[in-house]
Amino acid sequence: MENDRKLIMLVDDNPANLRIGKNVLSGHYTVATAPSAAKMFFLLENNRPDLILLDIDMPEMDGFEAIKILKDKTETRDIPVIFLTGKTESGDEDEGRSLGAAAYVVKPFDPASLLACIGEHLKT
Repeated sequence: MENDRKLIMLVDDNPANLRIGKNVLSGHYTVATAPSAAKMFFLLENNRPDLILLDIDMPEMDGFEAIKILKDKTETRDIPVIFLTGKTESGDEDEGRSLGAAAYVVKPFDPASLLACIGEHLKT
């Protein structure tokens, strides 16, 4: 049933990445997209995703700042966050995990690996 699908929120400032991500995920999940962390927080006012895929390099507020806010709020602290990012510098993954990320996936991503990672973190 469509209503039983898990909701994934995909946050990325690149429209092509949002389109690719939605194409990969929509066969398995309901997908909401947000082009910025600010838009994500707006959508979170009325939607509770089962998981958030969050880019790091975004203007205005980066993913590291966004996850700090997510993990500080009672309403969102338990939502698993997977960083889906092009950041590959030394220490990026460690920083992401130290801030509460469930996983760290580097773009460009392998669709099957991303789906497996999401599935692992959606197990109840």
